[in-house]
Amino acid sequence: MPIQTDATPEEGSMAGRDAVEGDPILDRLLMWLDERARLNPSHYVDVTRFVEEQQLDGEDPSVPPFELEQRDLVKIARNMGGTPDVHLSDAGRVAVSRLKKRQQDRAARLRYTMDAFLRWLFDTAGDQSPTDPSLFLATPSASFAGAAISGTDLHQALAHLAEPNLIERIDPATVSITPEGVSCALSGGSVQDHTNRARTGATYNNFLPNAKGVIVGEQQHFTQNNTDGVDPTLFVQLAGYVGQVSPTLGMPEPDRAELESVAQALHDEATSENPEPGHLRQFATELKDKPLVAGTTMAATMGVQMAEQALGALVQ
Repeated sequence: MPIQTDATPEEGSMAGRDAVEGDPILDRLLMWLDERARLNPSHYVDVTRFVEEQQLDGEDPSVPPFELEQRDLVKIARNMGGTPDVHLSDAGRVAVSRLKKRQQDRAARLRYTMDAFLRWLFDTAGDQSPTDPSLFLATPSASFAGAAISGTDLHQALAHLAEPNLIERIDPATVSITPEGVSCALSGGSVQDHTNRARTGATYNNFLPNAKGVIVGEQQHFTQNNTDGVDPTLFVQLAGYVGQVSPTLGMPEPDRAELESVAQALHDEATSENPEPGHLRQFATELKDKPLVAGTTMAATMGVQMAEQALGALVQ
């Protein structure tokens, strides 16, 4: 969305986007200025009050306004020597509106919280010492699109960081960063980028969501002691594949939930100590038939082929 300023439309648009998706202090300042503008629309505000209210120790009150001015998001009344007084520009009001909309993006908020917390944990306790994660909530980084990160946001982020072993829960009150978490922080990228790269080259059976979308874990390596002549590998791969692609098949929700339930049952049977051939055949046959209701998509066709391959390899 172009923002009309003295700059060209392209420059104005990029500036507004950078502010909305950028520095948490700038975003919070925009929201703070908006609140002041609602109380007194024509009044220029001393940003020193913002720095004091937000307890931004060590922050130069004049720097954030100048950064926003470079993006054409505020107007500044320059005083002789003192901190500049600031007022939102029209582009700034547009940026505030975008911030408010972005605050409702739950996925983006969770991604941001994961990234910000891991960076904070690395800076605070990169030596892997146990740390109280709630301390993060008192830092300037603990805000998304100008709104404070909640305890619930942090709790969800911790769960997602623990799953790929980026952090470790030491006890109910503390966590520590793992070597994998340190590697992620040093890469300079996002948590999502790091975990996606870690999965590159892995087989599709690594992660199997159940009917509620919960990841049940790594399935690449498992040990079984059975004497029935059953090689469960193809069945584990089939279950993992179906669980992974089921959201893309375009099935009605009840059918999708049933499909994933069968995939979960096949996974449980195939990774059990002694898989029962009859059960493997039953579940694999159901998975072979169920994707057909989704049509002839590439994903459905591949699922059918995998089921046929698994059934063909089953010892009669």
